[in-house]
Amino acid sequence: MFTEQEYDVIVVGAGHAGCEAAAAAANLGSKVLLVTMNMNTIAQMSCNPAMGGVAKGQIVREIDALGGQSGIVTDKTMIQFRMLNRSKGPAMWSPRAQSDRMRFAEEWRMTLEQTPNVDFWQEAVMGLVVENDTVVGVRTQLGIEFRAKSVVLTNGTFLNGLIHIGEKNFGGGRAAERGSTGITEQLKELGFEAGRMKTGTPPRVDGRSLDYSKMEVQPGDEEPSKFSYLDTPRLTTQRPCYITYTNSEVHNILREGFEKSPMFQGRIKGLGPRYCPSVEDKINRFADKDRHQIFVEPEGWSTVEVYVNGFSSSLPEDVQYRALRKIVGFENAKMFRPGYAIEYDFFPPTQLNLTLETKRIKNLYFAGQINGTTGYEEAACQGLMAGINAHNRVHGKEPFILKRSEAYIGVLIDDLVNKGTDEPYRMFTSRAEHRILLRQDNADIRLTPLGHKLGLASEERMRRVEEKLRQTTEVLELLKNMPVEAAEVNGLLESIGSAPITEKTRAINLLRRPNVELAHLISVLPALALQLSVYQEYSLEQAIINIKYETYIEKEYQQAARFLELENFVIQGRLDYKQMPALSHEAREKLLRVQPETIGQASRISGVSPADISVLMVYLGK
Repeated sequence: MFTEQEYDVIVVGAGHAGCEAAAAAANLGSKVLLVTMNMNTIAQMSCNPAMGGVAKGQIVREIDALGGQSGIVTDKTMIQFRMLNRSKGPAMWSPRAQSDRMRFAEEWRMTLEQTPNVDFWQEAVMGLVVENDTVVGVRTQLGIEFRAKSVVLTNGTFLNGLIHIGEKNFGGGRAAERGSTGITEQLKELGFEAGRMKTGTPPRVDGRSLDYSKMEVQPGDEEPSKFSYLDTPRLTTQRPCYITYTNSEVHNILREGFEKSPMFQGRIKGLGPRYCPSVEDKINRFADKDRHQIFVEPEGWSTVEVYVNGFSSSLPEDVQYRALRKIVGFENAKMFRPGYAIEYDFFPPTQLNLTLETKRIKNLYFAGQINGTTGYEEAACQGLMAGINAHNRVHGKEPFILKRSEAYIGVLIDDLVNKGTDEPYRMFTSRAEHRILLRQDNADIRLTPLGHKLGLASEERMRRVEEKLRQTTEVLELLKNMPVEAAEVNGLLESIGSAPITEKTRAINLLRRPNVELAHLISVLPALALQLSVYQEYSLEQAIINIKYETYIEKEYQQAARFLELENFVIQGRLDYKQMPALSHEAREKLLRVQPETIGQASRISGVSPADISVLMVYLGK
């Protein structure tokens, strides 16, 4: 029975990457089998109960714009929303939602169960079925072979996972869940290079045992927004988070456990995330600081479980407990479970094409932490792209690759494939050279037409984008033509520290001033307020951003166009770079390994200099 049905796509693992991969391929029309070791932990939030954040929020918006599901699921299950970095320019604005952990996982499972073309199987996958350097299925622990035209591996932290708490360690892919064996060993035999990485998580505590009156309240936004561009629900009530701090007493107790720390004693070999260090790493590296911030985050609407963000640790459980109780507000804290570190296998992503298909084995795709990334959002967007490309591959369609100037998703995949990573890769706005173009507010404008062309973004999404563009254009025209007399606005301008005008001008000219907002003009120009009242908030915001950053946006487009010339210079076939002696030794080595598809991709490979690119272009010109 099991070997008779052939699937288009088999997805191994049902974390954030696996869920997006399965949903994307199925919604495009592929017959999909999602294999997971535990159907009760589909889309489990293994670490913090939150989606989005700096650069990560932009990725969730991009997933949504393309027709993915993460934004919708988050909107339906969040308990708090905040737009980070509002005091900075719009390129830095980043949406973040606190989620109900249990409802998030449940909503994802219901979404997949209601998606036609998705079948499920609960069991461990022990290996791949490979014929003639092409994957043709998977083999489970029971010895069942499921055949498929393509396979997407999204194994997260489960490949030979090893959990560390003090001097104790045991196999596991997550707390109370066993790890996965067999796949790494087979891939190595097939010629893949593997490595080890490490991540960690903090203890969970009983919120009933905390004294919140001693902490700082961190409420959500007064007018909470959301992630999806569709009509998902907006929050009307929110749960607050809280902020407290470690202190010297906490640090001293933690230091007592250093001799039993698996990280400091060398028992952990994998490299951890630089930007999310454990609390023991923080007090060791930043010994001059007498306190560190702790974010106290509820895990849901109803549960009393609390996530202690900022206190990730792999120290012995008794040390964690004693140190926790010295934090202000945690004097009587009861621990549900201690924090731990986990080591797991990953495969350097330079072994992938930009479609996330492996170079060694055809029709095999990797997505998520198996590629060396960290974070739900980074995993989800890779799953989406792998699912799209697996579907396209088996149906004879063109690969779907996003450019660096089109999306943060494009930046992430380009970085991974061309530069690789030797530590868990996390997205930041600083990684994107075109970040003024890649804002969270315009992800739909950038990507929904592409998703619609693929067949993943619905007609409704496309209509919404067209309406947004229409309204934005009309608002810009209105502001360009709206006359403003000095007497109408000079009082306002003086009150906000802006120079008064001496002659009639247009509303758009005033809005180009950095300290003049649309709300200011609406408050003193009733005619303007009336005319703008018919437009949606998102169209007004889009118009104002275009006005205030017009020059910068135009420069970014020009720069992106120059980069595009290199991107469009395709390298035909597989070149033998060893036969190009004018290239540096390092360039020959890196180009041979990566086999870039364009000159633009070649130029971003670490170790390939501008001089090497010039040599390569001369060679290709011949």
